[in-house]
Amino acid sequence: MNRKRLPIGIQDFETIRSEGFYYVDKTPLIRQLTDDGRYYFLSRPRRFGKSLLVDTIKALFEGRESLFEGLDIHEHWDWSVIHPVLRLSFGGKYNEPEDIERNILTQLDVIERNAGLSAAACRTAPERLFDLLDRLHRSTGQRVVILVDEYDKPILDALDDPELAKANRDYLRGFYGIIKDSAEHVRFVFVTGISMFSKVSLFSGLNNLKDISLDPRHAAICGYTDDDIGEVFAPELDGLDRDEIRSWYNGYHWRGDQRLYNPYDVLLLLDRREFRPYWFETGSPRFLFETLKKKSVSPMELEGRMADMALVSRFDVDDIGVEALLFQTGYLTITEERREGHRIFYRLDYPNLEVRLCLNDHLLAHLDERNRVPLEEGRSLRAHLEAHEFGDFADQLKAWLSSIPYQWHAAGDLARYEAWYASLLHMCFRAIGVEVQAEDSSSHGRADMVIHLGEQIFILEFKMAESVDDAEAALDIAFAQMRDRGYADKYRNQSVHLVAVACGREARNLLEVRAEPVGTQ
Repeated sequence: MNRKRLPIGIQDFETIRSEGFYYVDKTPLIRQLTDDGRYYFLSRPRRFGKSLLVDTIKALFEGRESLFEGLDIHEHWDWSVIHPVLRLSFGGKYNEPEDIERNILTQLDVIERNAGLSAAACRTAPERLFDLLDRLHRSTGQRVVILVDEYDKPILDALDDPELAKANRDYLRGFYGIIKDSAEHVRFVFVTGISMFSKVSLFSGLNNLKDISLDPRHAAICGYTDDDIGEVFAPELDGLDRDEIRSWYNGYHWRGDQRLYNPYDVLLLLDRREFRPYWFETGSPRFLFETLKKKSVSPMELEGRMADMALVSRFDVDDIGVEALLFQTGYLTITEERREGHRIFYRLDYPNLEVRLCLNDHLLAHLDERNRVPLEEGRSLRAHLEAHEFGDFADQLKAWLSSIPYQWHAAGDLARYEAWYASLLHMCFRAIGVEVQAEDSSSHGRADMVIHLGEQIFILEFKMAESVDDAEAALDIAFAQMRDRGYADKYRNQSVHLVAVACGREARNLLEVRAEPVGTQ
């Protein structure tokens, strides 16, 4: 097997095909799009290959046949027809109201020059686009292909400034509406981005876009499948454990037959030969963390969330759904699909080990005002549990909790207070790779948390106490609940401890921990 070059950071189709880089052939899926329709929209997380896909479509309609030799589409395309291509990409920064207009006008200038057209007299970008589509069509005799990459970046860049974000959204709504008004000049439209802004808020003027983001037929149009790893990158796999590759990086799912890898992760792994959170380290989920705090969503509630299509696609400047934000940015993915009557529900969970470890680790670091390292806290807490040092476990957990503010408290709601403490411990253990189950079900009820440490099982129940004087009573209630409901029954062949945790409403911290091995109560 001949080894090739790894296309790390390369989004240019010509470079990949002409300079000996690996390429995963996406042209069968591109051919389906070009054969079946004209207007498409695709949402995928960052670094998933959207820009390379757009560049591939550009080269195809420009008739660059030599670049497609050996690929699936080569024998199925009419290379005698060449279409003018108008490609817009919204890289850069959009922190001022005039940034969008200036950026678009600059890009249209370049397109006009490359097409040999004189500069238009139109003053605004929407007018300029309308005029340019007409002139490109008339000068070539062929309809125009319109490709828009990172369509939503001017809005996402400004989410910390809602008024600017709304202004950018409204501007783009009018701009994109020009595309529909120019239908007689358009052969094909493909728009990509991270978020799925509703058609009402952003694409009301371009409401004929077909959203293929959750269409199973096109699920693998970006990203690598497990077959791609084994076939295309086979020369690079010596010395790497395929199961470990799957555990770390596989798992993204958009309702197709296969789960997908983020290409950036795979290419960096093959280059550096060590498992690291390559994709996660390229972005900062600070806005996600702030949204979770603002909406009082417990981090422990992130796993196994059920959502319908409306929730996973609801994204607008003044109505950002937590499910949509987590799903569209790639921190959660679809793990199960369930049909109930006329509605489809999706179970969302972490796609892989990389995201599960890093999201919990970074969220804890974001919360800890003393900037202590979550991994160190987690390893120490784990060691205390494994050694049955429950007093030391309680002391360390209490000290750690005292450093973290109460962003997710819901006043007067005991269940929310309990969830706060459980969430922090849950995140801490998740960050070091410990198997943790939240609200583990038995035949009689649900334990707040079950921690698996090898052959040892620790079943935790959290109870609120009004004050220190009430801690013992809260612990007694917790133990009675765990025993009466048989939380340990499903773990009869393992070493099991029931662990009751009393948390104080007044003290706003852990009050006391008591543990008992199953069988001695």
